[in-house]
Amino acid sequence: MRSMWMLVAAFMFACMSVLVKLGAVYFSSTELVFYRSLFGVGMTYWVIRYYRLPIRTPHWRIHCWRGITGLVSLLMFFYCLTQLPLATAISLNYTWPLFVALFSTLILKEHLHWVLIWTILLGFAGVILLLRPALPEDRWVASLMGVASGFFAAIAYVNVKQLGNLGESEWHVVFYFTLISTVITGVWLLLTTFSPVTWHGLLLLVGTGVTATLAQLAMTRAYHQGTTLVVTSLGYSTVLFASLWGILLWNELLSPAAWLGMGLIILGGSLSGILGFKLSPVVVQK
Repeated sequence: MRSMWMLVAAFMFACMSVLVKLGAVYFSSTELVFYRSLFGVGMTYWVIRYYRLPIRTPHWRIHCWRGITGLVSLLMFFYCLTQLPLATAISLNYTWPLFVALFSTLILKEHLHWVLIWTILLGFAGVILLLRPALPEDRWVASLMGVASGFFAAIAYVNVKQLGNLGESEWHVVFYFTLISTVITGVWLLLTTFSPVTWHGLLLLVGTGVTATLAQLAMTRAYHQGTTLVVTSLGYSTVLFASLWGILLWNELLSPAAWLGMGLIILGGSLSGILGFKLSPVVVQK
């Protein structure tokens, strides 16, 4: 039952994605990432100060790499949410375990088994199957950015694994990630423009921050208390929740081939995440 916390996290991540898609009417993808990160840095800083944890870290270089790659992934993911069907965008972003399995071999020098190779190929076959029948030609840029968001997310997750091995707490990892994201997107928006914040837009921004934070807390508890095999598999229920939201709110009906492609991504990603990389409690940063 402790692993069921991952279902709560998956539902909250799907709700966050819905709010991002709704918020795209009022804000750009950069603004949505900025406000999401601002909420996160405020909360994590309060927790760090409440428990009297040190702010400084000797591993700032890895934090910077993690922050930049995570930010690029988040920007691409939020953009895809505004351009693609909800379930499609989330499925493409959830290719990250496939890339992590490769990076854990190339960067962390972990052994790559033949079973893992087949699961990776299975997942990428799902990507091809999902994209070819499901997307019109004018959506290819967004779809490729969805896969790229998984690529950069995988690099960030490897950095998280390295920070965990160095003894960095989960709160420090989240704090520096959200701090870097807030500063970079904030500077960019100061040089360009901020959209006016209406009461409706403010509710969407607050909802995005709250659901993302609740999802993060539920996911952390799931990985702390649950079985990695079960928790990792349940994490992909985000795709199913997103599919239901997409049908209910936007009438996003996908073809049978697209559903099969999503299923292959879920299967390949789950197996590669379990076999190729032991997940850290704070790996997923949405």
